[in-house]
Amino acid sequence: MSAEEAPDLTHVRRMWAEDQASAGLGIEALEVGVDLAGGQRLGHARTRMTVVGTMVNGHGIMHGGFLFTLADSTFALACNATGRPTVAAGADITFLTAGRLDDVLVAEARERITYGRSGITDVTVNRESDGAVVAEFRGRSRSLPPR
Repeated sequence: MSAEEAPDLTHVRRMWAEDQASAGLGIEALEVGVDLAGGQRLGHARTRMTVVGTMVNGHGIMHGGFLFTLADSTFALACNATGRPTVAAGADITFLTAGRLDDVLVAEARERITYGRSGITDVTVNRESDGAVVAEFRGRSRSLPPR
């Protein structure tokens, strides 16, 4: 992408700075950007979170809701990267292996396609230490109409 096509990430950076839920869980934004693919500008993002004691359930593994939140926060960064205020219309997650206390999880999101005000974004959550895929998330987004 040339300098004149470089994305304005002001909107997504402001959104992230005001995201108290993600901050409270210790989710770090590692990367946010925009790619050109098939004539479309599509967002991507990468985040990281450490599994702490308050995230572990009665089975001694990470509660699925916290794993979903990590993926959802990463999804939000990716689908807002192009500058259009965007929210989730729905999402599904498949848990593949357990996160455990002190695991560091890295989530990577890529918008796959946008059409009109709708879009699809995939997020993969890996354990940093061994690269194991912990979960796969597919989010459906909807950009908000202009005010």
